Amino acid sequence: MGKGDKRTRRGKIFAGSFGKTRPKGKKKNTAANAESKAETKK
Repeated sequence: MGKGDKRTRRGKIFAGSFGKTRPKGKKKNTAANAESKAETKK
């Protein structure tokens, strides 16, 4: 485990890949976000 292991965060950084261990962007809670937008429009 370490730089050569693509399953770990350090390995993904070394390989330059993204996935569940190393998400590319911010994860947004779409269900709660949609509810708040619907309430704001009323």
